[in-house]
Order: sequence, then C-alpha cells, then structure tokens
Amino acid sequence: MGDEVLTPDSSRYWPVDTYEVGRGQPSFDKQYVRDWAAGSGWDKRPPAPEIPEDVVAGTRARYVEAYELITGEPFTVWLERTGAGA
Repeated sequence: MGDEVLTPDSSRYWPVDTYEVGRGQPSFDKQYVRDWAAGSGWDKRPPAPEIPEDVVAGTRARYVEAYELITGEPFTVWLERTGAGA
C-alpha cells in the first residue's frame, strides 16, 4: 500500500549500533505489540484484549524514536509544522 511505504510496519528498522547477526534485534515496528499479545494469554480469537496504556505508550515511543532517527528532526517539530498536534 502507498500509505505503508518505508514505515516501521512495512520495513524493518534496527539500530545499527546494537545489530548482531544471528539473533533477534530490537526493532521500531509493531513487534512490541505482537510480543505483548503473545504473552497475554490471548488465544487469537475475537474479541482481542484491550491493549494496556503502557504498551500503547511504549509502541508510540518506538515510532517517535524511529521518526527522529530517520529524519534527524524532533517529532514535535513535525507536529507543529503539520498542525497534527493541535
């Protein structure tokens, strides 16, 4: 999809300074939510459990960090420029 190009969900982004061949990498995608869901006891049948606020906040923090590392600008600058934070 066009709206998924080079996003943390359509592409895998890992911090280069901690990358190690042959092991799982810390990532900036929705794997954080998948890991939470796998450990929650949910059997993958509807309805899905509500995602706790700390998991939502942790996911957001990963996406913001990815944005800032890729663009070199604070996410708050983007919010101000686009009016998305209003």
